[in-house]
Amino acid sequence: MAIFDTRTARVLATILVYALALGFIYLAWRTLVTFLFAILFAYLLEPVVTGMEARLHLTRGKSVLVLYLAMGAALGLFLFFVGPQIVQQAENLSKRAPQLQTGVATGQIAQKVGSERGWSYDTQYQMQQFLIRYQAQIKHGEQVVMREVGNLAANLEWVLLIPVFAIFFLLSGGHFASAILEQLARRRQRAFVGGLLSEIHDVLANYIRAQIALTGLALVVYLVGFEIMRVPYAVAFGALAGVLEFIPVIGPLVGAVVVLGGALFLGYTHMIELVIFLGVWRLVQDYVNSPRIMGNQLQLHPLAVLFGVFAGGEIAGVIGVYLSIPIMATLRVIWIRWRSFENAKIVVPPGAGPPPPIIEGVSE
Repeated sequence: MAIFDTRTARVLATILVYALALGFIYLAWRTLVTFLFAILFAYLLEPVVTGMEARLHLTRGKSVLVLYLAMGAALGLFLFFVGPQIVQQAENLSKRAPQLQTGVATGQIAQKVGSERGWSYDTQYQMQQFLIRYQAQIKHGEQVVMREVGNLAANLEWVLLIPVFAIFFLLSGGHFASAILEQLARRRQRAFVGGLLSEIHDVLANYIRAQIALTGLALVVYLVGFEIMRVPYAVAFGALAGVLEFIPVIGPLVGAVVVLGGALFLGYTHMIELVIFLGVWRLVQDYVNSPRIMGNQLQLHPLAVLFGVFAGGEIAGVIGVYLSIPIMATLRVIWIRWRSFENAKIVVPPGAGPPPPIIEGVSE
């Protein structure tokens, strides 16, 4: 009986490699997430850089430099004209936050809002008891939100590094993909990996650009709509709801809850109109704008999207929520490509006809 089993050794070595890889991911997750967001940011800017090279006859380095200068100027103008209003309204809202928290904890906010809106005594009493009864859950929700904000502030330096790392990806162009393909000796392997990288590139590029476009559109609609409807702290709430639109599924829901809750506690008198506005905009964004802008590039079932979003949130919080959809779309592309690659290996006996085609979404 052999003391050293080669097959067992290979299995143990494979397990060890996977364990080391998972350990590395766990220890270096901030760096890896920063690089992932830098890649997505580079995908957003790549068409602009390529267009500047072709139309302005600039080198790639000069195109990236001009683009970053233009982006810096645009951000400076935005902060100059809109930034002071956001900061002022956010400061005023933060000063009222302790009073609102105390009112919610004691239930007194129900009496204040109810008296302003003409609620009956029974309605005010029931609302007050509801707030007191679920005080622990409300406080837990506040702690979760504050924890996420604190995590974002603690990792602010990594967020600032995203556009810096994206410069290197933009300058490299397609050199990374070429370097990977050069390591493959067989032509069939190069064709498989080349097609896989090309399809992943298209999926990620279309997703990030569509998400940015939808977020920008929502930001404009919220700012204009809240100003027209005279919502309290319209600029602050509009900017917050617009930025949260960037987070799939959960972001718009959180934004709507924050806006409606803030408007209610601040004594806004047109709540029904505000609810209708947010509901109609959600329908337009999800069923008109999103299909037209994003198209059917991801080809993910809605249940798969929901599962990925909630699983990503459990694993990595807000970052996991955002990265869940592009990661799932990438895994789908890899799976389909791999099945096609394996199917092409099947040796068909003479006269047996071609192998059956692989139909997406149908198990074999």
